[in-house]
Amino acid sequence: MDREHKSAVVGESRIHETDTGSVEVQVSLLTRRIAELSGHFKVHQHDHAGRRGLMRLVGERRRLLQYLSREDVGRYRTLVARLGLRK
Repeated sequence: MDREHKSAVVGESRIHETDTGSVEVQVSLLTRRIAELSGHFKVHQHDHAGRRGLMRLVGERRRLLQYLSREDVGRYRTLVARLGLRK
């Protein structure tokens, strides 16, 4: 992900003007990287080392979402709805 795409994702998901590290921003960035890697694995099925990295990103996103659901259920629900993570 290049700098322009990253700043666009941060701009969409930040809570206040100087927010760059909130849970919402981190989960949005991880979701973007997971989507990019998922497309990569449709072409490169045998990239098992990369798939391990993808599983690590998915686990990190899951832990952040669990933290947010424990701390503030309202923020969790709006984030999940905005990103379309849960059905």
